[in-house]
Amino acid sequence: MIALVGFTAMPIIYMVSTAFKPLDELFLYPPRFFVQKPTLRSFFDLLTATDSSIVPFSRYIFNSVFISVAIVALSLFVCSLGAYVLSKFKPPGAGFIFAVILSALMFAPQVTQIPTYLIVSKLGLVNTYWALILPKVAVAFNIFLMKQFFDQIPDALIEAAHIDGASEWKIFWRVIMAVSKPAWATLIIFTFIGNWNDYFSALVFTTSESMKTLPLAIQTLAGGPGVVARSGALAAGTFLVTLPPILIFLLFQKLIMNTMVHSGIKS
Repeated sequence: MIALVGFTAMPIIYMVSTAFKPLDELFLYPPRFFVQKPTLRSFFDLLTATDSSIVPFSRYIFNSVFISVAIVALSLFVCSLGAYVLSKFKPPGAGFIFAVILSALMFAPQVTQIPTYLIVSKLGLVNTYWALILPKVAVAFNIFLMKQFFDQIPDALIEAAHIDGASEWKIFWRVIMAVSKPAWATLIIFTFIGNWNDYFSALVFTTSESMKTLPLAIQTLAGGPGVVARSGALAAGTFLVTLPPILIFLLFQKLIMNTMVHSGIKS
């Protein structure tokens, strides 16, 4: 397992090493895996490469952070509520609704990109934050994930809360979400990583430079002229794009690995 983990981590280690390499080490042949003289020059080159833009580099970072955090918060709220209703209230047509959600999992996001763009355009939301946030709020996989987890929660736990006089909102927030930490921690990680690394949505739904996200800005930098000369800047940019998902995973990994807690109630 240690050997497998080490082999899997090699690309990440090489990426971090390359981000701190000076210019003479970047073009060595054969290339060195580990940096010998670490420097922050590549990060300054990244800022210099984006200085020609009409917006500062910090704007790209803000856009990515704001959009990713907003999507995570709204998706967690909406998908958890929807999954809770389908799992515990079972309204008329719940089976059909869940079947539609399952069928939506079969479609790749690119398949629905054109109708999504048409809807966003008709609403007049193109080139706004709403265009990048709203289509990602109600995600079929997130609802499926939360519902499958809520199905494991004993109904006796909810009945006990009703007997104690708790309202439905209080049961949802204080009981259901409290024992579902592994599920919503997994949802947070998947949603954040998926949207943090997404450059295609910003490419489709935005037209101005000030609305670009960090991955799209890095992709633009990688596709422009002088890409060889900007190898260090690209490595630094890749490091900045990759670092937040790793930190998010390290923050929530214990919750993901924890098993379901049934509070001692057995059905």
